[in-house]
Amino acid sequence: MLPVTGNRKPVTMVTFPSCKINLGLHILSRRPDGYHNIETCFYPVPWTDILELIPAAKFSFTSTGIAIAGDAEQNLCVKAYRLLQRDFNFGEANLHLHKIIPAGAGLGGGSSDAASTLGLINQVFQLNLSLEKLKVYAAQLGSDCAFFIENRPMIGSGRGEVLQEIEVNLRGKFLVLVKPDIHVSTADAYAMVRPAQPEMDLRTVLNSGIQGWRHRLKNDFELSVFQKFPEIASIKETLYNAGALYASMSGSGSSVFGIFEEQIDLKHQFPGTIYWSGNL
Repeated sequence: MLPVTGNRKPVTMVTFPSCKINLGLHILSRRPDGYHNIETCFYPVPWTDILELIPAAKFSFTSTGIAIAGDAEQNLCVKAYRLLQRDFNFGEANLHLHKIIPAGAGLGGGSSDAASTLGLINQVFQLNLSLEKLKVYAAQLGSDCAFFIENRPMIGSGRGEVLQEIEVNLRGKFLVLVKPDIHVSTADAYAMVRPAQPEMDLRTVLNSGIQGWRHRLKNDFELSVFQKFPEIASIKETLYNAGALYASMSGSGSSVFGIFEEQIDLKHQFPGTIYWSGNL
């Protein structure tokens, strides 16, 4: 275990872990380790949880907001804390998570919480870890965790942890996110999809402009998920009918997003869902 160096002055810190959408998602091949090689573009969305860290005499983890199922030690925030604690002697802390981003939505909320935990510990306890080192730790927690360390548009490959910069700018566009009361198992979603090489390179499609995305930018999970859950397909169709420039399921679902040129209120069209909208 490495000691913490420097003039340590722990302070309370609050951060706001955001979620992401996937702009295209190709399932390329199955790996020997049981995972799949993918290609996707992670794009940050300013819908956030709230995470607080307070140095303390004894570790604790609490949460409010959306209920979090399972044992606390299995929560990704706690796993992130334990991961760094294994290598650094930075003392104990109270972690409190106010959960707003729905789970099982394909939005990466849990992964973002984990990445933010790493970042908070690094700042509060002055571990002086570089962004690249934080990404290495994050990749041990989940396939998309590393993206949230920098939280800017990235092409993700491998399991999603191999990141490359891409200039995709949706600033000024308006996003609508709809999460129906449907749970899509990530394992089942992968089991239902047939890996294949895409017809067109993802980076090429993204650089061609949003006007051409509707017919070129694909999420490979949609075919099988829409067949099993036609309600999710209906949400995508409704967003296009309302004038979306581009609409897609995010990740393996069940949330669907639409990108619009201008602000629009569609909440009344999606009763019984979790609905979020805002500027990108």
